[in-house]
Amino acid sequence: MTGSVQGFSAARRLLDLAEAVRADPRLPRSELAELLARHGERPADLTEEEFGEADAAELRSAAARMAVLLAEPDEDRAVGALNALFEQYATRPRLTRHDGHPWHLHVDRGEEAGWGAWFLASGALALAGLLTEHGRIAWGACAAEGCGRLFLGAGPGSARRYCSTACATRVRVAAHRRRRREETGR
Repeated sequence: MTGSVQGFSAARRLLDLAEAVRADPRLPRSELAELLARHGERPADLTEEEFGEADAAELRSAAARMAVLLAEPDEDRAVGALNALFEQYATRPRLTRHDGHPWHLHVDRGEEAGWGAWFLASGALALAGLLTEHGRIAWGACAAEGCGRLFLGAGPGSARRYCSTACATRVRVAAHRRRRREETGR
């Protein structure tokens, strides 16, 4: 890849992959490769020879595991899960700059790490960074009935509960209508 990868976010990559696999647990290898490419992975690393069906299966499994963690509302359980991922998949942090990305940390075990191990280690690092930066869980699953979509809520203010303003508005309007019905007895 040439040039600089602007706006790269390991947390956004984590969320997009986890949500895609949650929506379609059998997401085809080619679609996983396209998603990874949109997040700055080199096309040469995403060919069928370099990223085959077994690699895709490993990545799908890792993404499903991270989706469970992203939906965990209890901070202590989330931290326990992050620490377990670091214990199992991470190694000593190292700074790296490659493929047009700016300097960033890697905690995966390098070339010997498979796609799943890489994803779990880098995803744990991204979530740990959000947790320490914001002092709280800065991700979640939408609380709107029937939604459950994963989101990052790393902005200022109180913790988010909804994936979008549309879901938040829908819940507020439903609650308002329910109160009005209760007040009028209808």
